[in-house]
Amino acid sequence: MDTALDMPQLLALAAAIGWASGVRLYLVVLLTGVVGYFGWVPLPGGLQLLAHPVVIAASGFMVFIEFFADKIPGLDSLWDVVHTAIRIPAGAALAASVFGADHGVMAIAAALLGGGFAATAHAAKATTRAAINTSPEPFSNVGASLVEDTMVPAGLWLAVAHPFVFLVLFVLLLVLSVWLIRKSWRFLKALFARVARIFSGRPDPGVVPAFQLKKNPPGDTPNVQEDPDRQSR
Repeated sequence: MDTALDMPQLLALAAAIGWASGVRLYLVVLLTGVVGYFGWVPLPGGLQLLAHPVVIAASGFMVFIEFFADKIPGLDSLWDVVHTAIRIPAGAALAASVFGADHGVMAIAAALLGGGFAATAHAAKATTRAAINTSPEPFSNVGASLVEDTMVPAGLWLAVAHPFVFLVLFVLLLVLSVWLIRKSWRFLKALFARVARIFSGRPDPGVVPAFQLKKNPPGDTPNVQEDPDRQSR
């Protein structure tokens, strides 16, 4: 791509970078730097620093570390907690850099939105992975991590190649992220309450899985515990 990015591409790229930073910050920096270094995409002035070989090497090293850390149950949630203070401001800064100092108003707006997108993506990732980690098997954790590894480069490419398609899909992704946050957080709250009941010696009614696909067979009725007083009458 030899010509400079137009406004729809810049808007889509800012949204993609902000969101993706909340999922895989180091991968965003690495991919952006590599495509800029080889001239595959004309990076905006504020992002050209990412094409420096030192930045590429440092981000590449962190991508290598994160690739494995994110696939180990428990360690991935600890990694997310540590990066709460890193991904969100970095997403805001990178989104603002798409427009740079020459477009001050757009840069401020991009920083605010990019930080919000990064926070949403990070919250969805962290709560969902924490809920998944309550399962004893590691395969769902690895599968979720691989999906994230794929979504980030796909989103960045789509933002530049087909910005309008990206923006439509991006709105749907935000809706899905909010749903995942609510679903996972409700499950985690119930899980924490269950642990508190166990340690306090109170009866444990169990907890409903965060993501349950199984339905009752036809003709079955939900198990409802009757009032003991009614049973005795």
